[in-house]
Amino acid sequence: MAATNNGSETVPAPVAAIAGGLAGVTVMSVLFVVFEVQTRTQMELFQVVARFAGVPGRVYVGFALFVVAGTVAWPLLFVALETYVPLEFDPAAAGMGFATVLWLAFVVTGRGSLTGAILLVYAVSTLIAHLAYGFTLGAVYAHLTGIRHTHSSTPT
Repeated sequence: MAATNNGSETVPAPVAAIAGGLAGVTVMSVLFVVFEVQTRTQMELFQVVARFAGVPGRVYVGFALFVVAGTVAWPLLFVALETYVPLEFDPAAAGMGFATVLWLAFVVTGRGSLTGAILLVYAVSTLIAHLAYGFTLGAVYAHLTGIRHTHSSTPT
């Protein structure tokens, strides 16, 4: 298996990553809203970000930081780590691996006072949202940069 650029790269990698981050944040935001509705706002996911940033109680600040980090900071880090991230595996899968690392930090630092069953729901739902973010980030990035996942014809 190998990842190749088909020679028609039209979007620079940082711009493609930011576009992927924007798409990923959109998907993740929709999932977070669904999870908040399903748990009757017990998880307070954007409050988690605000608390992590040192401004508890400011949900709008938490949401703004979530958008900026997910749209700009994390995608640019994804590009910076591209030589270490196995894109030959599959860019969308590599994005999911990258997002899983982000999830670990999110789930550990952001759980606040959640306990019991809601803690399990929080962990699983935020993992699903992070995996969707990473998949979207990697897939959009690959599409815009022209990276194509190819299968090797040589059996292993």
